[in-house]
Amino acid sequence: MLIDLKPIFNCDGQSREFSYEFSPDNCDVVKNIKVKGSVYNRTGIVSLDAEAGFTIETQCDRCAAEVKREMTVPVKHTLVTELNDDDSDMFYLVDDLNFNLDELVREDVLLSLPTKVLCREDCKGFCIYCGTNLNEKQCDCKKPVDPRLEALKKFLD
Repeated sequence: MLIDLKPIFNCDGQSREFSYEFSPDNCDVVKNIKVKGSVYNRTGIVSLDAEAGFTIETQCDRCAAEVKREMTVPVKHTLVTELNDDDSDMFYLVDDLNFNLDELVREDVLLSLPTKVLCREDCKGFCIYCGTNLNEKQCDCKKPVDPRLEALKKFLD
């Protein structure tokens, strides 16, 4: 979504609300992102305050079950037209006052995705020896003994 920021940057107290939906490019996990928020100028400081809601659809990292989870991410940034320090992460540089909000929201959504997705908190995953899904049933396979401890096992038998 393109937002014309000229009237907001040029006038204190000016604001603009928005609400829209889009599908991010090159992202298999997130299909549709619903964005709602506003851009406002308070005493010469232009701020973006929004919320992005979306559903992630992926597989559990332990048992490969389908996972579908609703998430919301705050999208809060201070927008500037020039930077004195190029290394500043506190501000988002807006080169053109016709600002494409999709890129910024997509970046915030992708950075907020969990690194590990589980179908449930206590997911047991697969048995590493026989491949049985341990969430569904317990396997009967015998775990191999470490060869360094083989002599101790003879004492137990």
